[in-house]
Amino acid sequence: MLTYTLCALAVIGASVFYLFFYRGWRREKRLQKPFPEYWQEKLQAQVPVYSKLPSELRHQLEQHVQLFLAEKSFYGCDGFEVDDTVRLTIAGHACLLIVARNFSDFDDVSSILVYPDAYHVREVESDGIVVSESNQIRAGEASSRGQVVLAWAECEEGAVNPAGHHNVILHEFAHQLDYLDGTADGAPPLSGEQARHWQQTMTRAYEHLRQSLRHHQKPWLDPYGATEPAEFFAVLTEAFFQQPGHLQEEQPEVFEALRGFYRFDPINLLSHPNDPDKHAAPPR
Repeated sequence: MLTYTLCALAVIGASVFYLFFYRGWRREKRLQKPFPEYWQEKLQAQVPVYSKLPSELRHQLEQHVQLFLAEKSFYGCDGFEVDDTVRLTIAGHACLLIVARNFSDFDDVSSILVYPDAYHVREVESDGIVVSESNQIRAGEASSRGQVVLAWAECEEGAVNPAGHHNVILHEFAHQLDYLDGTADGAPPLSGEQARHWQQTMTRAYEHLRQSLRHHQKPWLDPYGATEPAEFFAVLTEAFFQQPGHLQEEQPEVFEALRGFYRFDPINLLSHPNDPDKHAAPPR
C-alpha cells in the first residue's frame, strides 16, 4: 500500500511539474546557451532595427528569437527550401512585436509554412443558400490553430524596406496576438482603462478610415485595414513599427494605444537608441 501511495505521489508530482514548470525550466536551459554570432550577423542584415535597439532590448530580442527557433516548426511549401536566413528573418520580425513583452504571447504559435512567392487559395463561401468558390492570391495568413503562412518574396520585401508600408511578417503575427483572447476582433487582450481607451480610440479611427474610403479620399493608412477590425489592427501594427512618425502625426491617440499595448516606443527608440531613459518598459 505504501509503495502504491509513493508511486501515485510521484506520478502526481511529475504531472504537476510537467504542466506548470517544465516549459519554464526548459526555456531557462535553452537560454543558457550563447546567442550565435552568425545569428547576430543575420539579424543585422535581415532585421535592420535590431542594430538600433538599446542593448537591453537587443538582448531580449535575441532570447525571444532563440526560443522561437527552438519551439516553432518551419515548413517549406511548393519546393521552397527553408534555410537559416528564412528562419532568422521571420523569427526576428515576429519577435520584434513582443520585444518588450513576454515570449508566452507566442505560446500558441506552432508552425510557419513558407511559400516562395504569393500563393493561390481556393475560398469557398456560403450564405446558407448559394455556395460560391473563388481563387485568391495571398501573401500570408494566420490561423487560430497556431499556424502562420507566409510568402517569402513578401517577407524579403519587408526586410529590405524597413520604412515601407508593408511587412507581411509583422502583419500576420499581429493576428496571432489578436487571437490571444480567443478571437481575431482587432482587440488583443486588455483590461480596465486600457481596454476602454483602446475600444474608443480604435473604433473612431476605424470608422474614420471607412468614411474616407466612402468619400473617395486618399486614406492615411492602407485601405485593406478597412476590411474588418482584425485587419485594421494588423495594418496599424505595420505602420507602428515601419512608419511610427507618420502614424503619430496622423493618429496620435492610435499611436499611444499601440505604444501602451506593445510597451515599446519606436520613435524615441530610433532617436535615442542608447539613452536608458528612453528605453521601453521591461517585459511583464
